Amino acid sequence: MGVAFGRNNDRDISFFYWGFEQGKISSREIALIAVLATVAALGRIPFAGLPNVQPTTFMVIISGYVFGSRAGFMVGSTAALVSNFFLGQGPWTPWQMFAWGLAGTSAGLIKMVYPNIGPKSMLVFNFIWGYLFGWIMNVWFWTAFIQPLNWQSFIATCAASFWFDTFHAVGNTIFYLLFGAGFIKILQRFRRKLEWGQA
Repeated sequence: MGVAFGRNNDRDISFFYWGFEQGKISSREIALIAVLATVAALGRIPFAGLPNVQPTTFMVIISGYVFGSRAGFMVGSTAALVSNFFLGQGPWTPWQMFAWGLAGTSAGLIKMVYPNIGPKSMLVFNFIWGYLFGWIMNVWFWTAFIQPLNWQSFIATCAASFWFDTFHAVGNTIFYLLFGAGFIKILQRFRRKLEWGQA
């Protein structure tokens, strides 16, 4: 059952990449997404020794918030793939790609639905994604290693990861508090230049 879940996840991610490739996108936007994904990936490496504390989630969310859902997914999924070349590839990689991609996508949707969302709400959003990311990864662990597959075993799996997910959530909050406003301004400046170049 775990293998089937993993294969479906691979197909879902491939669909997103295919849609991105078929869409209208400029070479500047591709270059910008590549740079953001690389920075988000490299941000993971120095914090590898800390349990689930890294700036990648925060950077992916801000990227999706500023550039939209499509760019957010591409930054998140690519950051997972690139960082795992340094930290180790495995069956968890597609799940990390999906989870971070979904974080970026949801940030773009939040900006679309609530264009005037304030910093406090974004702080809460970053905090929540620390747990959402962990729960998505728990689905992979649960289907791959836990028997029997039922609600009790899934709840037990989530309970076992609670403190790691909490570190992730608190880390996201701290990174946003320290760097959120500045990072948003920098990316908005790049977005304006990108839009001006396409005009």
